[in-house]
Amino acid sequence: MRTDGILGAGKRDGRRSAINTARSKQKWLSRKEKWLVVLGVVLHAVYMLSIFDIYFKTPIVHGMDPVPPRIGAPAKRLVLLVADGLRADKFYEPDSEGGYRAPFLRNIIRKKGRWGVSHARPPTESRPGHVAIIAGFYEDPSAVTKGWKANPVEFDSVFNQSRHTFSYGSPDIVPIFCGALPHSTWNSYPHEFEDFATDASFLDEWSFDQFQNLLNSSNKDPKLKQLLVQDKLVVFLHLLGCDSNGHAHKPFSSIYLNNVKVVDKIAEKVYNLVQDYFKDNQTAYIFTADHGMSDKGSHGDGHPTNTDTPLVAWGAGVGNPLPISRSDHHENTARFIDDHLHDTETPSEWGLSGMTRLDVNQADIAPLMSTLLGLPCPVNSVGNLPLQYMNLNKAEEVEAVLANTKQILNQFLRKSQLKQSTSLYIKPFKPLASYSSLLREIEQLISLKEYETAMKLSEQLRSLALQGLHYFQTYDWLMLMTVITLGYVGWMIYVILHVLQSYTSLPANIFSKEHVPNPRSTVKIHLLGGLLMGVACTLLLVEKSPPLYHAYVVMTMFLWTQIFSEYQFLKAFCRYLCGRVNDYYLKLIATGVFSMIILELLVKSFTDRKLYTWCFLTTGISVPFYLYRSLPMRSGVPFFVWLACWFLSVFTLMPPQIPENTLLVVAGAVIIITIGIVLRYVESHAKDNRYWVSLVAQDSKKLKFPLLFHLQILLVGLASLMVWLSTTHSTEKQELLVLHQLVNWSIAGFSMILPLFSATGLLSRLTSIFLGVAPPFLLLSIGYEAVFYGALSLALIAWILAENAYLHISKFRSSAPVKSMEDDNRCLELSDMRIPLTFMVFFNIAFFGTGNFASIASFEISSVYRFITIFSPFLMAALLIFKLLIPFILVICAFSAITKLVQVPLLGCYFLVILCSDVMTIHFFFLVRNKGSWMEIGNNISHFGIMSAQVVFVLMLFAVTNVFTKDIQVRSAQQFSRKKM
Repeated sequence: MRTDGILGAGKRDGRRSAINTARSKQKWLSRKEKWLVVLGVVLHAVYMLSIFDIYFKTPIVHGMDPVPPRIGAPAKRLVLLVADGLRADKFYEPDSEGGYRAPFLRNIIRKKGRWGVSHARPPTESRPGHVAIIAGFYEDPSAVTKGWKANPVEFDSVFNQSRHTFSYGSPDIVPIFCGALPHSTWNSYPHEFEDFATDASFLDEWSFDQFQNLLNSSNKDPKLKQLLVQDKLVVFLHLLGCDSNGHAHKPFSSIYLNNVKVVDKIAEKVYNLVQDYFKDNQTAYIFTADHGMSDKGSHGDGHPTNTDTPLVAWGAGVGNPLPISRSDHHENTARFIDDHLHDTETPSEWGLSGMTRLDVNQADIAPLMSTLLGLPCPVNSVGNLPLQYMNLNKAEEVEAVLANTKQILNQFLRKSQLKQSTSLYIKPFKPLASYSSLLREIEQLISLKEYETAMKLSEQLRSLALQGLHYFQTYDWLMLMTVITLGYVGWMIYVILHVLQSYTSLPANIFSKEHVPNPRSTVKIHLLGGLLMGVACTLLLVEKSPPLYHAYVVMTMFLWTQIFSEYQFLKAFCRYLCGRVNDYYLKLIATGVFSMIILELLVKSFTDRKLYTWCFLTTGISVPFYLYRSLPMRSGVPFFVWLACWFLSVFTLMPPQIPENTLLVVAGAVIIITIGIVLRYVESHAKDNRYWVSLVAQDSKKLKFPLLFHLQILLVGLASLMVWLSTTHSTEKQELLVLHQLVNWSIAGFSMILPLFSATGLLSRLTSIFLGVAPPFLLLSIGYEAVFYGALSLALIAWILAENAYLHISKFRSSAPVKSMEDDNRCLELSDMRIPLTFMVFFNIAFFGTGNFASIASFEISSVYRFITIFSPFLMAALLIFKLLIPFILVICAFSAITKLVQVPLLGCYFLVILCSDVMTIHFFFLVRNKGSWMEIGNNISHFGIMSAQVVFVLMLFAVTNVFTKDIQVRSAQQFSRKKM
């Protein structure tokens, strides 16, 4: 009798009683698992939303009064030019000929205005960047759920406070601020204009032409003329060209760099046009960008190429250029949101080392614009007024900073008031307990003309108000993190209990004698749990907590109620463990330690992809060595495992930014075809090899569609040909033909359904799946990821071969029967933990094998151009996600096939996979930080979200791939032996 199961092999029940109870137990188990899967999906979906309540809670509050500055307006009107996607270094640095790409704005920097770098905060997307510039706060995070499009919470902006705003540009940006603004005149081009296959600089010209036509029309329209000559006027031109060209052609391309020159020309033409029209020198100008652009043509994360944007200000109210001198330098300890110091060194190649550089946070631009126009700062702004850009005397500076301070303080007071009105008990923010006396002191100092002291106190009060805002923004963190952590731990314990009860060889006496729950005790536990849930929800209801708070608490308490209701089983289980021998404890501890080491390495791999290289190099030595000692050389399995592991280990050494290389895509297609031919050869020549026979169809000569394999090979070759043709059109700046797009769509769609008609043998079906999803992956590839597809497939085949070999070795070494379940699957054993652990390794290398799935900026948009070139964010995102899912489909299919091969229950292994992923989820939950650089914070939050969603993600992929794998048939070694006899 074997004793190496998770709990060891117990005494068998009588065969007759097992048959009598099999059906009822199977139905009970099926119902329980459906409920458990639904519970897991709901729980992880709800807990994943906790990051929105903890880290992505809206900072916007309403009910504050605007605070107008008590100074005259330095400017009568303001022109805001935002070059979408313009990097600071590409704007300031010289071109290849030694000249500069923005001569007009550089002349402004040297003779008329002031300059610096505006530091954006992730997510470095267009909408969040414009919200920071125009509204003065970092994007309301709840907007991410609406694709950064609609305003889930209305907010104040400089445009709202203005007397009138004229705005022209992208349909994705202009309507956000002007769509519901009555005192605005705006227009935007249709989405069809945003074609990535063309030079997008004409979009910038379109915005300028609209503004020029407006001024020309005013000469014939007295009402428009009267509107234009009033004060507190804002003109906003959104220039999208650099962003579109950066995505399509990369920021090092001649098209992008030429677009920088186009933007500079437009700034010059706008300046001349406004000066000639108004002739009063009462216009202030601000030129900046919402975000930068990474080297691979994307944005979104916190890399300096995405966060560093240019800022140039000149005109009415703006100071003259400041040459650098020691007397001008002062100690400044403030830091930017990306953790850069204010006084950063200017690169010498910018040619501006003699001019004082004045860096700001992106949200500081809004109070600058408001003060220039004499407007109140937007009521939700958290920006600090950058006085260095303004030409004010000491009294005006203090008044401007004090208005900025009061505006931020009002937000703090409002948040404090709202929290006090709903909380039974609140811990106040002590540093601002005496804010009113500090305000009176500042006013008194101003009346005594003690401006320097008043300025210091105002800045100190502003800093405390910002700290107070952060205090109330994070007030509920401790409670939420405690509840969610207890929820994850409870879920993991509950899953372990289910696996132990349903899929392991627990001794029969635990089920028949000890594990008979006392109905009265169970009812009491559930009643007590329900009572505690009701009390908790009542308290949350009194405090007017959000509905999700109720969900977090109820689900956590429900899980622990379910655990305590199993106390009789837990007691019997503990008594059972106490009777085991020491060798069993050593196996159990060794398996647990090994599993934790693997999972911790996977956690570390999210920030260090090279760990996978060492992992597969080590596996490529240890596993073949083990197999070599147990298998004859003619099997070829040890050599194949070594080759596959070492081949796959190369890819995590490559840069995550995939360079475009059509030859590599074609080479990937050749490798895929070669693998398919070799697998077909093995299938037809391995009938007499007992280490391969269980992978081969029982009668491969009688196939329904004998030409299916040749058709799939043909589609792979055709896909590689279309990749070459589409890339040739793109490099020659030709528009992709509609016929090419139709052919690409047809190849991708037709090839995906062909595996359904393949033979049901394990190797035959997996080969067909491998060839079936290859064409769409090739059509969406731009470089070495096509070769990675082949390498990953080889490694998965090696995994299947290794499991098949281990199955034969274990049966040869032990003649003892393995306890079976009612559905012909055997019970899970302790050694079976290798299957979910190996799955986790492959699943994660599918995340990071060709980039960083956890990073927004890792999505390469140019890979969808063979299917669509007209800007369509949802369709493009769908194609990108589909491409990223294809490696996961291969891993899931291999995992399902292995569970059939070794005859273990698929759902039991699925629950072990979820258990492993939740261990990583809890680790990532505690790795999330609210201090340090925003790049680290954003990455940690995305890691937690990815792992928390894995229960839903894996289940969804199981459902999709089950269409292909449900009818896979495996010929066991016993069948082969009987045939030979």
